[in-house]
Amino acid sequence: MVNPGNVVIGQSGGPTAVINQTLIGVVKAALAEPKYFRKVYGAIHGIQGIIDENFCDFALEDPANLEVIAGTPSAALKSVRLKPTPEVCSQVLERFKQHDVRFFFYIGGNDTAETAHIINEMAAQDGYALTCMHCPKTIDNDLRVTDHCPGYGSAAKFVAQAFMGDNLDNRSMGGIKINVVMGRNAGWLTAASALARIFPDDGPHLIYCPESDFSMPQFGGDVLKVYQRLGRCVIALSEGIHGIGGADIVDLGETDSHGNKQLSGSGALGDYVAAQLKSFLGRAQPGAKHRIRADTFGYLQRCFPGVTSEVDAAEARLAGTAAVAAALAGSTSGSIAFRRTGEGEQYGIDTFVTPLRSVAKETKAMPRDWLNAAGNDVVEDRLMPYLRPLVGRLPAIGRLAMKGAKQA
Repeated sequence: MVNPGNVVIGQSGGPTAVINQTLIGVVKAALAEPKYFRKVYGAIHGIQGIIDENFCDFALEDPANLEVIAGTPSAALKSVRLKPTPEVCSQVLERFKQHDVRFFFYIGGNDTAETAHIINEMAAQDGYALTCMHCPKTIDNDLRVTDHCPGYGSAAKFVAQAFMGDNLDNRSMGGIKINVVMGRNAGWLTAASALARIFPDDGPHLIYCPESDFSMPQFGGDVLKVYQRLGRCVIALSEGIHGIGGADIVDLGETDSHGNKQLSGSGALGDYVAAQLKSFLGRAQPGAKHRIRADTFGYLQRCFPGVTSEVDAAEARLAGTAAVAAALAGSTSGSIAFRRTGEGEQYGIDTFVTPLRSVAKETKAMPRDWLNAAGNDVVEDRLMPYLRPLVGRLPAIGRLAMKGAKQA
């Protein structure tokens, strides 16, 4: 049985290129059912906005503009990183009671799911009828249960195209290039750089993910082998790489409210690894000059306009509409998850609801056997069938035959 009442929608954590597809999916589906969803509110800055009673009324928005918003990257409702303490969640629940909110749709990652889970448990203990639906979102692709996460396909497309461009630059100029890619505990996004490989000698030539321990001496040896063979090297390096036992490579000394260490927004890791590599190669090849550069993609990966996977956008919208459908069906609170139903040209998904506790807080790493034994590259036969349908079409890359040239 569905208890009619008001709706609150929020967005939390790092934004993505398609998070607003999910938002508008929820909004339009809820507005279409006024019998059950009396008012549809948006919380500005997530649970902080709920506590502050900072709401917008979606019935007052221009319907045509909502579709423009859907195709716009970043969080239209603005985001938040606020630890869901019992005190915070109690305040949220009190606001829900005051405003007769019976449906809470929270769009975000594992920390967002944890917030929804705690609020849902509190409401149940209090006897307050509340449906909490978590809509998945993360470019890290590290939510448990679901096959993949909205936001990942578009970020993976950005990473692939960025590496395509960097590989072309590196092929023209030579040298060694290190690119640091987002991914705290999982290498899904860094692994997507492998899509940039069109020709046999294309980079990235080396890929390092958090699923394998990182060793600076091994790294130096790996780069030296590629450099001696090709005269150049392009490297994909996850921001989450670590030494044995999870030891930090670089510690910036800052954490967020959830206890996550700062990784993005700094070029420290790239600069450190580049300096160490320069020292290593200087010892290995005395007198040789090595052109070594490092870039950190940082926040560009999350919300870059114009580099959006069509599949990702459609599935992000589906996550929102499926959440409303589940609430209408009288579903208990939960998180929307995807199940893959086909591969290649037959690729497809369906949705289902998984308990909030199955997604909350914990993350899912990329399978270790999707990396080679050395931990310096992906196993393309395993990664590519999974990844290609999510990213879609990439730019065509060509090369001159260079007939008649002395050296190609």
